[in-house]
Amino acid sequence: MAEEVELSGVLSHLRVVEIGSSAATSYCTRLFADFGADVQKVESPAGDPLRSSAPLTPSGQSPWFAFLNFNKSSVIVDANDPEAVTRLTSLVEDSDILIDGRDIASAECPSIDVAAICRRRPKLIYLSTSWFAHDGPYAGFIATDSTVRALAGLIKLAGPTEGPPVHAPDFQTGILSGLWGFIAAISSVLAIMQGGAGRRWSLSTFESSLTASEYLMSESVAHSDVIRRMGINRFWPGFPLGIYETKDGWLGVTTVTPGQWWAFCDMLGLSQLRDDPSLVFGKDRLLYAQRLEGQFMPRLRNRTAREWFAEGVKRKIPLVPVPTMSDLINDIEKRERGAIVPVRFGKEEGLTAGSMQRLTLTPPNRGGRVPNLGEQCGVASKRRRLTHAGSAVEMRIKTGLQPLCGTRVIDFSMGWAGPLCTRTLADLGAEVIKIEAVQYPDWWRGVDRSPAYVQSQMYEKTPRFCIMNRNKSGITIDLTRPRGCALAKGLVAKADIVVDNYSVDVLPRFGLGYDVLKSLNPRLVMVSMSAFGTNSINRDCRAYGSTLEQASGYPGVVGGPDGPPVMSHTAFGDPVGGLNACAAVLTAMVHARSTGQGQFIDLAQVECMIPFAAPWITLQSIGGAEPKRYGNRHPQFVPHGCFRCAGEDNWIVIAVTDPDMWHRLALVIGRPEWATDVSLNTAEARRGIENEIETVISAWTFSRDADEAMLELQAVEVAAGVARMPIDLLNDRQLKSREFLQQTERAFIGVHLQPSMPIRQDARPFPVRTPAPTLGQHNGEILSRILNLSDADIAQLVKENIIGTSMLSEGGGD
Repeated sequence: MAEEVELSGVLSHLRVVEIGSSAATSYCTRLFADFGADVQKVESPAGDPLRSSAPLTPSGQSPWFAFLNFNKSSVIVDANDPEAVTRLTSLVEDSDILIDGRDIASAECPSIDVAAICRRRPKLIYLSTSWFAHDGPYAGFIATDSTVRALAGLIKLAGPTEGPPVHAPDFQTGILSGLWGFIAAISSVLAIMQGGAGRRWSLSTFESSLTASEYLMSESVAHSDVIRRMGINRFWPGFPLGIYETKDGWLGVTTVTPGQWWAFCDMLGLSQLRDDPSLVFGKDRLLYAQRLEGQFMPRLRNRTAREWFAEGVKRKIPLVPVPTMSDLINDIEKRERGAIVPVRFGKEEGLTAGSMQRLTLTPPNRGGRVPNLGEQCGVASKRRRLTHAGSAVEMRIKTGLQPLCGTRVIDFSMGWAGPLCTRTLADLGAEVIKIEAVQYPDWWRGVDRSPAYVQSQMYEKTPRFCIMNRNKSGITIDLTRPRGCALAKGLVAKADIVVDNYSVDVLPRFGLGYDVLKSLNPRLVMVSMSAFGTNSINRDCRAYGSTLEQASGYPGVVGGPDGPPVMSHTAFGDPVGGLNACAAVLTAMVHARSTGQGQFIDLAQVECMIPFAAPWITLQSIGGAEPKRYGNRHPQFVPHGCFRCAGEDNWIVIAVTDPDMWHRLALVIGRPEWATDVSLNTAEARRGIENEIETVISAWTFSRDADEAMLELQAVEVAAGVARMPIDLLNDRQLKSREFLQQTERAFIGVHLQPSMPIRQDARPFPVRTPAPTLGQHNGEILSRILNLSDADIAQLVKENIIGTSMLSEGGGD
């Protein structure tokens, strides 16, 4: 046993117990360990099954397990021990937070009476996670990461037009739901610090995955006829928005605004494309994708990815080289920032993804070691109990209210990532004041600034803006004017949190950088959600969520061995960055509530995508070989793939995870001899006839409706999930039974559906209290209530166009 040492970190006063086995709960608790919490991982004598999760290192260890579990301790509890329940109960009662993954895999964990423990320990925070929750048609489904992603609409839109859809390797759902679990638990810590009691949370992995789908779910209502699979690295609604070959390396390209398209054409000497009025918007260029690629792809091969990247920076085009795993581990900046950190497990030492929540005053641990089974690693022998902050807290929150009631957030963010961060804070009860300008509103209202678009108020009718900005107040301030800047400073002085996802120099240029704002409000927590980090050598690179995915290296492990790096169908970097930012500000708020001291968070959104590539970073750093790309197959499970069903473009993902499941599948698909052949009991043995197995499965699925095939397989406990389109989720039986989609009414668009958070405290979701604000809707109320402005003051601001309620068209006119 390692010698006990006192841990430091903003969460070092917390003890967290993790039971069961799931990637979601392991990642949730790793985030606590990153900031010094004493995390006790309970394992059976056989160990967490994730210890053998492939791909494996040369010595047979799991880099995925290593990524999820460094800086924790391991406690062995043998369910066969007569004292097991007593011992585990005592361990939980001496903790502050219990994170429970038994509904995903019990891992031979003894059954304990959690409800009784919570009665005895009213401040205990409890989070349980499951694949689909305990109610609804999918409640009993057998699942894997890939089958859940299929049902969540995260697979069907990526890949060749004729199929099959191409899906990424495992680990997406664990990271997304782990972030949600951490957000639930850490917000509960803040509520207790304000005088509240512990909270009991449930978390659905399936619903967590919808965080990456909800944008297209909403857009599908208006665009279902054009949202479809369009080929490798082609996606609605933009073009070009993909990865292309250059003279040396692959280049990620994203053009969203007309100006970016024009600059891209100028860079390549394609003036005839630049001047074509039918190609101004990305959705129109998509109609001619093959012809356009035929003209610009040969020109991209004339220079290297690095050379094009430099041109993109100069011309303000979102271009980025797509790194290999080798590029990532040799990236000095990522090592210096802690995005890639050393990890030691057993006799092996390598690199893995660090904490992306870069709190600058109370930073996370940089790397660490993975506990051997039953090993205590650096556990604090002394700690203080989680309690409320006493006189440092101005307001006590009563039990039952939302955990962030009394927290005020100033939201300088646009698009998806920043607004998702602040929407989550608002959903949890914070008062969020969203700041736009009539000259430049949130670009998710639309990038069209023509008089026709503005005069018809189309900027009030975009579903994506509405789902991302519910439960917020909305005001307009022209930050380019001194009077506007003064208004913003007045609001920040009375806030707890500022969220900013502009380019790194925008707010400082207006005199609203952190150094200025902290002088007005020393307890302020401010997160900058730039693409690459405030001090990055790439800080001037323009970026969207797609750029972040391209630059993370993750596309390089997706797809077949001979194809290009493959992107997701959605701007995956945006929701991942938004959840990480939310987790980071809540962690910083724990410190602020304890000490009265705020801090700056330098969150680089591209780094938030690196955890998805963590196992391959470790393998590369240890063995030196580029990672193997499996396509839709799997390094551990055979069979595993996406199979065509009856009808047009209908698909199902099937994954066999153990010998018993293989036997059941073999019987269902009509091959009983496979079920009785003991030589096929291992995945590696089956890999020798993988082509034949897939052919038989394909013949079986092709004659069946996709949903019928899924239910037939689930009836014999074989993991299977239909590959849904985003629009299918609007009528999904599980989501309907769980009331996940809430009806909300708003001016200009009427009744529309809002997705819920995947974390719940009871059977019903957190409610949508108010719809997204119309432009400047709350100008008068906010400026008078918080800044004490008179009606005359507000009228003068309107007259000067410092505030307003109508977007200005190009050129400044109405």
